[in-house]
Amino acid sequence: MESKRFNTRKLTGLALLTAVVVILQFLGAFIRFGPFSISLVLIPIVVGAALYGVLAGAWLGFVFGLVVLLSGDAAAFLVISPVGTVLVVLLKGALAGLCAGAVYRALSKVNETVAVIVAAIVAPVVNTGIFLLGCLVFFLPTVTEWGQAMGFESVGKYMILGLVGGNFLFELLFNVILSPVIVRLIRLGKKDNK
Repeated sequence: MESKRFNTRKLTGLALLTAVVVILQFLGAFIRFGPFSISLVLIPIVVGAALYGVLAGAWLGFVFGLVVLLSGDAAAFLVISPVGTVLVVLLKGALAGLCAGAVYRALSKVNETVAVIVAAIVAPVVNTGIFLLGCLVFFLPTVTEWGQAMGFESVGKYMILGLVGGNFLFELLFNVILSPVIVRLIRLGKKDNK
């Protein structure tokens, strides 16, 4: 009976976090620094990975990717390479959640707070890193043109400063601050309910 209650709680929690991911991504589409929206959804992805495991993190990241595709946030890239865009967007989200969950699981045995903080760092690093790799593999000629049009002398400088710079720092800061706090509050709430 205890196992069924845990599975029901886990499924309910994961369903709630999935809804939060969808809502935050659609709302996040209105918050922009540069050409792309801010990914506030990395916070529930890290929280889900810490609370429910690696696969939960991957699922939440995958949902994030689906919503990015459905919201039109990747429209500029879909025109260039539909297959590349779908692959990059789904992979960056799923791998961000998967890697955050794996790091959390490995470090939580030593220190849970440190584990959440490191997972909160890993998620935006993986998300942004996969995006940058995708730009190099699938979109380099177009990204080079965009950079030249904005006055950047090199595509690398444009990719770091023009495409992801402000967004990445914003996402990293909010993720590192809010993810540990939310996980701690949820864990305290669970202790109070027992």
